This record gives sequence, C-alpha cells and structure tokens, in this order.
Amino acid sequence: MLSSLLLSVLITLGWLWFFVRRDRHPEPPRLLVRTFAWGAFAWLVSAAFEASLGGLLRSALPMAMVVVALLTAVIEESSKFLAASTVVDDAAFDEPMDGLVYAVTAALGFAFVENVTYALEFGLNAAAWHILLTTLAHALFSAPQGYALGGRHWRTGRWWAARGLLLSAALHFVFNGLLGGGAGWPVLLALAGVVALMMVLAGRYYLSYEAHAREKVSG
Repeated sequence: MLSSLLLSVLITLGWLWFFVRRDRHPEPPRLLVRTFAWGAFAWLVSAAFEASLGGLLRSALPMAMVVVALLTAVIEESSKFLAASTVVDDAAFDEPMDGLVYAVTAALGFAFVENVTYALEFGLNAAAWHILLTTLAHALFSAPQGYALGGRHWRTGRWWAARGLLLSAALHFVFNGLLGGGAGWPVLLALAGVVALMMVLAGRYYLSYEAHAREKVSG
C-alpha cells in the first residue's frame, strides 16, 4: 500500500509540475490544492454514478458494453469539468492559460484517487502500469475542456464550453475502447495514435495561450 501511494504521489506531482510550469503567471497554491481536492472528490461522485451501470452490463441491451463505456467517459469528464469550474469566478482566474492549469489539476486529483483505489484492489504490480498510463491520460483528456474554460476570456456563446467537454469525453471513450480491445499490435498502434493526438492537442492549446500571454504582456 505504501509503495502504491508513493508511486502515485510521485507520478501525479511530476505531471502537475510539468503542466503548471508553463504558466507565466503562477496560480496561488491554495487554489491549486483546492482544485486538486475537488478533482479527488469528483472521482468519488463519478464512482457512485458508475456503480449503477453494472446492471446495464448484465442486461440484454444491444452493445451494452459500448453504452457503458460511453456513459463512463461522459460521467468522468463531466465530473472533472465541474471540479475545474469551481475556480473560474475567483479573481486569480485572470487569463486563458488558467483554464488549462486548473483543468489539468482537477484531472490529476481525479487520477490520484483512482490510482490509489486501483492499487488497493489489485495490488502494486497491476497498479504500476495503471498509474503510469492513466495519470497522463486523464490530464490529456481534460486539455480540451481546459482550453474551453480559458477561452471564456474572449469567446462567447453557450456551446463553447460544451464543445470542449464533448471532445474530452470523445477522447476518453475512444481511449477506453481501445484499452479494452485486446493487446494486438493494431490495437496498441491505435492506442498510441490516440495518445499522440491528445498530446498534440494539449501542446497546441498551451502554445496558443502562451502566445496570448506574451501579447498581453507586450500590449
């Protein structure tokens, strides 16, 4: 248990540092801690909803597994989105980059609790790969919704945030579908392609908001 907790803490903090270091105007630690805690709570909320999906898997509904995978992605990404949204009305949320920072922070809080519970259930050997893979995946899933939250500084329209959330849920759904599709080379290559796509998206979002931050300083 201690080894699993330590590994999860190190991986989570490592990715948190990797993502937040790009912020030219660092966020208050109290808000990062609070958002991380909301992300952790979001896992508890989503787990409670997902517990009710077990009956759906045992039903005769066509493509029940696909429906459950889709609902799981929507529930988890919505929970993380709400966790990240708790900070948008704070005075410290004052530039687009903050949307990405807080969305990733909430996602890492979510992943941390998920990793700990996974380790408790399956042991360290099984949890190690889960921790290494899904911690980054959750952060990348949240990049589109972070971009959407940040975009509120210059974009209007009720569907702007919804599009970010839908893209996050779609990436999560495809990722989970591939992850549960076996271990053949085609599946692994497709999984690597999805991860690469998410990294490219996250990179583009960061570069876009970094350029905005430079323009704001120079202006």
